[in-house]
Amino acid sequence: MPPSPPPRVVLFVDICGSTQLYDTMGDALAAKNVANCLATLGERVRECGGRIIQRVGDELMCLFETADDALNAGRMMQEWMTRQEALGESTIAVRVGCHFGSVIDREGDLFGDSVNVAARVANMAKGGQVLTTEDTVAALSGPLRERVRVLGRFTIRGKREDVSIYELLWQDSEYHTYAGTQSGFGRRPTHITLKYAGQEIRLGSGERSSLTVGRDVGCDIVIPDTKASRRHARIEARRDRFVLIDQSVNGTYVRIGNEEIPLLHEELILYSQGQISFGRRSESPERTFLEFVCE
Repeated sequence: MPPSPPPRVVLFVDICGSTQLYDTMGDALAAKNVANCLATLGERVRECGGRIIQRVGDELMCLFETADDALNAGRMMQEWMTRQEALGESTIAVRVGCHFGSVIDREGDLFGDSVNVAARVANMAKGGQVLTTEDTVAALSGPLRERVRVLGRFTIRGKREDVSIYELLWQDSEYHTYAGTQSGFGRRPTHITLKYAGQEIRLGSGERSSLTVGRDVGCDIVIPDTKASRRHARIEARRDRFVLIDQSVNGTYVRIGNEEIPLLHEELILYSQGQISFGRRSESPERTFLEFVCE
């Protein structure tokens, strides 16, 4: 039996919203901007010891020998894009996804399950994100492993079991929140109380630090609604903040005052008080929701 190919990291980087870019800029200018952006991203790949295997449209498929090299390349790509945006020189955003596993490198192309997984992970990412898998995280060195956080387990087409997806926290801040943070909070809360169907749970200092919500009977708060995912969302205490993390298929809707904030594989720092709906908007008469109060 021939030996298995060595494990390496397949990385995809993709320009977000390229169709809109061509529509607003025109074909010639958009194509030039895309080509310049991909060329610079390719420089980051090579700086980290990677190889560009193919360019397909507005996407690069790359190969790295180590997980550290791949995630460092993803970080450098996003840092460069952020600097360009700050200088007013680019409105392009990119998303990065990668996976560590056995891969066949032959005749200028890559083959195998790892390629498919990496492509699916990249498709899950949003602009500004670097996503990866549990297998990649297990191969990281200590310092980089401390810079990732788990988003949850997700179904990936072609895989029999759900895959744990992680995000690289490449920004200098303590962590970043996809949906943004709210300013003008006033005094930060020390506890959050969650109420649902006569059940009341408190998170915060001296209390428990997290809980899960979903249709699965193993969740801390069980939501018996067909629109809710089995593991729909998680709420975590992070120092003096309380973060809602959506892991669902149909989304989570947070209503605070007159504002409703939709989340899909995103996070939101909870503040004040409000309601959280699972898979249905607040105007839906069939929605299931829990109430929260930050204190």
